[in-house]
Amino acid sequence: MIILANNYKDISINDRAYEIVGEMIDYPEDFKVDIHTLGNDSIVIDCGVNTKGGYEAGLAFTNVCMGGLAVPAITHKKLKHEIFYPFIEVYTDYPTLACLAAQKAGWRVNQEGFFAMGSGPARALALKPKHTYEVIEYEDESDFAVIALEASTLPNEKVMDYVASECGVEASNTVAIVAPTNSPVGSVQIAGRVVEMAIYKLNEMGFDTRHIVSAYGSAPIPPVKKDSAVAMGTTNDASIYHGTVTLIVDGGNIKDFVPKLPSSTSSSYGRPFYTVFKEAKFDFYKIDTSIFAPAEVVVNDISTGETYIAGKVDADVLMESFGFKKI
Repeated sequence: MIILANNYKDISINDRAYEIVGEMIDYPEDFKVDIHTLGNDSIVIDCGVNTKGGYEAGLAFTNVCMGGLAVPAITHKKLKHEIFYPFIEVYTDYPTLACLAAQKAGWRVNQEGFFAMGSGPARALALKPKHTYEVIEYEDESDFAVIALEASTLPNEKVMDYVASECGVEASNTVAIVAPTNSPVGSVQIAGRVVEMAIYKLNEMGFDTRHIVSAYGSAPIPPVKKDSAVAMGTTNDASIYHGTVTLIVDGGNIKDFVPKLPSSTSSSYGRPFYTVFKEAKFDFYKIDTSIFAPAEVVVNDISTGETYIAGKVDADVLMESFGFKKI
């Protein structure tokens, strides 16, 4: 039995996310964000392009990406050598919806000279990509569309018209939240994808993720780097080398998938991601994509009562990636 499938019809991830961005719009000073109302009445929330943002905006960005179906928080944990460092923790009782229907960066927004990878619940209205929603059997019905964009510039009116049109909603009911990779919000929200890394990889391996009842993940929040390419490396390394995920699963032969799930199964594993990416001449197609996974996974199969563990964290590679300097 797939527990969550029949509950999908009652949940609108866009409605839930719209409530979160509504609070950001009403109280921008609390989140240290800027609100822009464009000529078509669409709204763009700048979380780091021309403003600093911060942890609070990063947590809101993460929850918006996950369709309002997650509980993100920041805590202090040890990295290595007694170093206490901020981590993001996130859990959800709707992992398939939160991660595949919403958080997955599955929409290449390329319009009017603007390019960004789009994630968030708007994808469910635009069916980006359609196959994902066919597999998980989910349709969202909402008058609102909320898209999350990882970009160093803000979308203009024509870009927002495009998003609204693809989602089948009015431009005035369309909201974009935007943050660069190399920003405080970018560091938080990308580390906050640690659970999605595991859910996405399981889906790619052919596991029916609707068997996953609940999911928890934790990853260190990377230091902000000046160079966006370097930042792309550190933000990925946070999960690849120190991300931990715990899944509660009900059946689906999960035992067969667990050994293949951690990042250490990849041929690209063992060095900071930026180094690997640079050697591949910044061509993603030359990199073993199985690297995009958490470092360690713990899976409790409640149908059998068994618990499986695979992978381990590697603080040495992470410290090299983060570039910590003791003074």
